[in-house]
Amino acid sequence: MMFRELISVALGGAAGAGGRYLAGIFARNLFGADFPWGTFSVNIIGCFFIGVAASLVENREGALWLFLVVGLLGGFTTFSAFGYDTIQLIQKSELIAAALNVTLQIVLGLIAVWAGLALAGSSGLNLPGR
Repeated sequence: MMFRELISVALGGAAGAGGRYLAGIFARNLFGADFPWGTFSVNIIGCFFIGVAASLVENREGALWLFLVVGLLGGFTTFSAFGYDTIQLIQKSELIAAALNVTLQIVLGLIAVWAGLALAGSSGLNLPGR
């Protein structure tokens, strides 16, 4: 049983990593290399789709969840690259760009997760007392 789950994660991860690579190339060609647009884009897109997946996939331990969320989105999103890119901006003394990178990715990422949940039919945020 564990082997099937591993294969689901591995196949999703390979597809996600390939998608991240292509998105990075596309963003660099479209917007240039002055800001980590590839990393920025995949993190926001990934946050949105994890909201969608969380709304649509009930079994958080099944092969579909493992493929989509752990594999595909885990391979596609690049939070570790986000950290590295931010440090690179700081080391180049581009502090405003670094601050914008951190702030916008976190704020827009949270909004994108909420939007994904809302679009997929979930009630979105489960606020206390609701």
